[in-house]
Amino acid sequence: MLGSVFGIGRTIRDARRTREILSVLARYGFRNIVEDLHLDGALRRSLQRVLGRPVDPLVEGMPLPRRLRLAMEELGPTFVKLGQILSLRPDLIPPEWADEFSKLHANVAPVPYSEIRTRLDEEFSGRVDELFDSIEETPLAAASMAQVHRAVGSDGTRVVLKILRPDAERITEADMDILRMIAGFIEHRFKDLPYSPTEVVREFAEELRKEVDFEHEGRTCDRFRDLFKDEPSVEFPKVHWSMTTRRVLAMNEVEGTLLSTVGRGDLTPERAEAIVATGADAVFRMCLEFGFFHADPHPGNIFARGDGGIAFIDCGMTGQIDPTTAGHLADLVQGVVTADLDGVIDVVIALSDADPAIATDRAFRADVWSFVGRFQNATFAKLDLGRLLEEFFDKIRKNRLRVPSDIVFLIKAITTIEGVGERLAPDFDLVGHVRPHLERLVKSRYGFGALKRRMRRSMVGYTGVLEVLPSQLRSFFYAIRRQQVTVNLQHRGLDPLTDTIRKAASNLASAIFVGALLLGGAVLMLADRMRPESGHLAILAWIGFGFAVTFTVLRIAGNRFR
Repeated sequence: MLGSVFGIGRTIRDARRTREILSVLARYGFRNIVEDLHLDGALRRSLQRVLGRPVDPLVEGMPLPRRLRLAMEELGPTFVKLGQILSLRPDLIPPEWADEFSKLHANVAPVPYSEIRTRLDEEFSGRVDELFDSIEETPLAAASMAQVHRAVGSDGTRVVLKILRPDAERITEADMDILRMIAGFIEHRFKDLPYSPTEVVREFAEELRKEVDFEHEGRTCDRFRDLFKDEPSVEFPKVHWSMTTRRVLAMNEVEGTLLSTVGRGDLTPERAEAIVATGADAVFRMCLEFGFFHADPHPGNIFARGDGGIAFIDCGMTGQIDPTTAGHLADLVQGVVTADLDGVIDVVIALSDADPAIATDRAFRADVWSFVGRFQNATFAKLDLGRLLEEFFDKIRKNRLRVPSDIVFLIKAITTIEGVGERLAPDFDLVGHVRPHLERLVKSRYGFGALKRRMRRSMVGYTGVLEVLPSQLRSFFYAIRRQQVTVNLQHRGLDPLTDTIRKAASNLASAIFVGALLLGGAVLMLADRMRPESGHLAILAWIGFGFAVTFTVLRIAGNRFR
């Protein structure tokens, strides 16, 4: 009974939120999407006033990406976060849409401190005054999911509190139900998409679950701090776990200037180049050495410290590259530099899980070769990894293949930090600066030490196979003796030949059948002439002739209309 009441309440909540979402979409000129959803009568009637109202001329003159970005901002945290994640996924949306959605990183209106205080009391069970000497009521920043306030702990520690908005979980839960519904509609309506909308929503739901779990972000910060513990010029916030819960994250306040507020002439060339060099080293180490990286190192997430170092914040969104995938990236770089077409194609197949048969497709090979040709004269000293990965990804997208999201995040992280470098220090030789990272990546795959390790692993593997081979062969031959071995053969690509053989066999059987009828009729006619007194033999012969003619006509007609 209680479950039914909760279910009804959830249905009413989802219906209200659905009406709100569809109303906003209709106001921003996406009325055709709303009308195509085949809404039930009650919901359609409640939207009739909005659907019948003309679109604002100012909105109608805007490009579609901007319209949708504004609609997302109005719809709140779930859709803002969805847009932010999509801005990192040019494998799912066109580049111009991704560029527009990247503007969703801007701050949003804060919620009153009274609501924030209620959240803190819920999280710390009335112990807020014991844990904190003071909390500033004016927020330091307000984002789609959380709000940041300065505070002083009871031990005098100065911290910033990242607090989940009070309504964030309720809204996101309803929004995810609606997004799943819309994704299912899109997947059913559009069959030729290069990806599954329901799978994208599932991935987004998983990413959103991490975003609203501040303990997850705290563990991520600790992991980055440990990775860079020997690098004083790179900082990640220290987490104060005694003041941290799933919905509240307490960190030390980073001292410095946010790079998004820094103009090109605000820094001396020497300091700008030092910041770019440190940031590029940090991101390339995360991506290529550690295999665990900050997925969104845009200027709004990086502070320039007074001592020339940098500090990363907002570590909730991360990517992870396993050693096998890192090896594929090394193979890609090596294949491009050495103009190894088949090697690059092997990387494409491995990263995208494409059908290996694509390796023989003439158009695909020509497309990959044109990509390799762009970098044919490049050396490790001059190879721009960001541009290489971007163009490689463009080729994959053009051929409607899909790579894992972490690879897309890696490409975006590298190109983002390169964009920061171009804005702050356009004359800095970033390509030359990151060359050692590229060389280490390739050396880790093709160097003598790497080859030695791979040979050792292979020998261990072969030794294991040789150990179990005698017992496996004994079991196999024992199964043969007991007639317990079956062989299943499955042919591929022989359907046309099979159909032809089947039709030929059917036609041959029909011809034999008709011939037998005709031959039998002729024999009966001859017998009737020899013994005219019987009479009935001729009748049987004519019945056989008639049946043969009828069968033949029906057979020809059936083949013609099949």
